[in-house]
Parts: sequence; C-alpha cells; structure tokens
Amino acid sequence: MLILPLKTQVIPSGSIPRSPNKLPFHHNVSLTVSLTVGTPPQNVSMVIDTGSELTWLNCNTTRNNYPTSFDPTRSSSYRPVPCSSATCMDKTRDFPIPASCDTNKLCHATLSYADSSSSEGNLASDTYIIGSSEISDLIFGCMDSTFSSNSEEDAKNTGLMGMNRGSLSFISQMGFPKFSYCISGSDFSGLLLLGDANIPWLVPLNYTPLIQISTPLPYFDRVAYTVQLEGIKVSDKLLAIPKSVFVPDHTGAGQTMVDSGTQFSFLLGPVYTALKTEFLNQTTSVLRVLEDQNFVFQGAMDLCYRVPLSQSTLPQLPTVSIVFRGAEMTVSGDRLLYRVPGQVKGNDSVYCFTFGNSDLLGVEAYVIGHHHQQNVWMEFDLERSRIGLAQKKIRRRRRRRTEEEIEEDEEEEEEEEIEEEEEEEIKEEEIEEEKEEDEEIEEEEDEIKEEEIEEEKEEEEEEEERV
Repeated sequence: MLILPLKTQVIPSGSIPRSPNKLPFHHNVSLTVSLTVGTPPQNVSMVIDTGSELTWLNCNTTRNNYPTSFDPTRSSSYRPVPCSSATCMDKTRDFPIPASCDTNKLCHATLSYADSSSSEGNLASDTYIIGSSEISDLIFGCMDSTFSSNSEEDAKNTGLMGMNRGSLSFISQMGFPKFSYCISGSDFSGLLLLGDANIPWLVPLNYTPLIQISTPLPYFDRVAYTVQLEGIKVSDKLLAIPKSVFVPDHTGAGQTMVDSGTQFSFLLGPVYTALKTEFLNQTTSVLRVLEDQNFVFQGAMDLCYRVPLSQSTLPQLPTVSIVFRGAEMTVSGDRLLYRVPGQVKGNDSVYCFTFGNSDLLGVEAYVIGHHHQQNVWMEFDLERSRIGLAQKKIRRRRRRRTEEEIEEDEEEEEEEEIEEEEEEEIKEEEIEEEKEEDEEIEEEEDEIKEEEIEEEKEEEEEEEERV
C-alpha cells in the first residue's frame, strides 16, 4: 500500500477556454502528484486523470516554457518502443487515435483531449519510483510536441498519469488491485492511496458496480470508469425522470463516467433541465438569478446567480444527491455554487451552478467531475469491478511542534499555574479578612444589643420605683 499527498492546482480564469463545444477536461483545477522517473531519477509532477489511459511526460527540453520537462537522454534506463512490438500493435487499440509508425520505426502516439489540447510523441519505457515502490519498464508516452490553450499553467506539470481501466494505464501496469483518493473541500490538498485502504478511521463504503460493454460502440468509452446513474434528488425530492434516460443507447451515448480530469459535472439535456428547474424552485427566496442570456460559464453552465460582494457566506442551499446503483454522492454547500473569478456585476459577484449541460458541449455522456468528489473517499476497485463511496472530510495534519515550542508551552503552563496559585492565596486572604471583619461587626452589634437591653432594664426598674 502506498499513500501519497495529492495537490489541487488552481488555474486562473484568464486562461479558461470558452469554446462552446469543448469540455474542459484539463482546465481550472487539476489534481497533481509528485514522483521520480529514470536512472538517475528525475523529479516530475503529474496530473491524475481517471479519464485517460496513456501516462505521458513532456520530453521537449528545448522549450523554455516547460522547465519541468523529462530528459530521456539523461536516463540510462530509457527505452523507446518499436512499432513492430506487441505493445504498439496490440495494447494501443483503445487509444482514441490509433498508434502509428514514425520514420525511425518507433511507436508513435497522438493524444487529443476535449479541451482542444493535444500531445504527440513516441511510446517508451523507463523506471518509475512512486513512494517506496519501484517499477521497471513502465510504458509511457515521451511527448515532444504538445499544444495547450493553457500553456503557461500546464508548464507547471511534467505530464499526465493515466488511471483508467486500459491495459497501458499507470494503475494497470503497476498491478495494484485498487486505488483510492480523497480531495479536501477546505484547502488545496488531498490523499492518493495505491493498494488496499486498510485505514482504521475510514467509514464503510457504499459500492456501485462498474458497467462494461464488450461490443465496441461509437460513443462508449470501454476503458472509462462507467457506472449506472439512476436518479437525481434535490433535498429529499427525487426528480421525476425516467430511468431509461440514464441507460446508454445502441450507440453507447449516455454512459456515466467518473472522471478526476474534469472539474465539474455534466448531465445530458433532459436531466440537466429537470435539475436546473427544481434547484431554481428551491432557491428562489434565497438567491438572485443573473439575468444575462449571453453569459454561459465554460459554455455549459447557464444557471448563475448574483451574490453581494459584501456577503461573506452563501445562504443555506438544498443538497443535490447523485443516485447511483447501490450508492449516492451528496453535494452540498459551496460545492453547489462556484464563484467565477474576475466576474463582477455592479456590486455583486457571480456564482454559477456547478452542474453543466452536456448537450451544449456536444458530449454524449454524463460526467462526474472531481469538484463534486470533494470530501468523498473514492475507491476504484479494479479487482471486483466497482467504485466505493463514503463521505469523509480530509483535514491537513497539524505541523509537529519543535522542542523549543514544547519547552515554551511548558514554561507558559508553569507560569499560569503559579499565577493561579497566587490568585488562590489572595482570594483566601481576602475571604479570611472578610470573615474577621464580619465577626468584629457581629461582636459590636452584640455589645450594642446588650447595652440597649441593659438600658431598657434600668428604665423599667426606675419606673417601678416611682410607682
């Protein structure tokens, strides 16, 4: 079992693509992990993507804007893959674009993503070291040509770690039967675990089976983590949507994919419209809708709100539950609305509903992004073909105190104890003084009473003598 820190990288709004027919798989926020590759090892930072198969590194060391490139010429364990090999001919069949043979008879791969970014290069093998585990001859793409609309931000990472069910994915080659991750909803941290999650504090998981269709279909990704979506609830209200809407059709359109490479979640038109309508109905009294038909965030999120800049917190919102077969994922609070960076309308900031319309993107699928996976323990069980879910908050561990800090704390505690003892002594003295004063007053009052009684007695005697 390997436990690794997971970081969340935020990408500025200025570099967000706004093309209405592109799904922003690798933009806004990405999950990254650090490891080493090669002999001697070179440090790399990779984006975790459960929606991709091939792991790849940027190998173009001549580009100044990619300071984190992997240099294959510095690694003695680096080996290119020939196009005549079984790896190139048989194991690349699930690639969106088939592998080819370049002029040097090496296996050539071209990857194209839905956000219009792409990578191109040769397949190779090298030694990967992640945590305490080392694997030799791991197949990956050594890309010398990349295109991205976010080149400045993408340059912060060396490449991508493909984690889907394909035979060449990182997790498949490592041979782990399962992996898990949890993304914190409060800071830019998380946890990636490779292997069995034998963690005592982990609550029991609810499992939903992975769906597999053996027959190749034009719109069905056979190596994606596909689950069966069965419904959507707003608060406790199950939306009146026929279950047939959630079942892939004869072309494969309509599958539900769990994808860490996508930030938000996207639903096909009829389901999105039903959710949008009900969420509007339940928030009419607490949220003000942005009345601007031309504003569609990321080309698919057309339900946005105006929130006063002076308002530090969002009002109480209804929960949205994504109902899978055997499990539910509940989205609440600030995970339902996303503040659009740099967008201000008068004295209001702009927040958008974090579910988008797949139809506006031309995507024939439901996609569950990692924004809605925050504070959820996600287990991908490859051995038993299922995904486990459990609501779980991940908090950053407190920094271990130094010896000096411990000594300072002990000294402060001793000083506080001395002060408390002194205060107790002063209180006891004050109480004793008050007691003595009370006794003196009582004695004086008794003496006065005795004198008064004596005087009354004398007066009575004098009166009797007169009579």
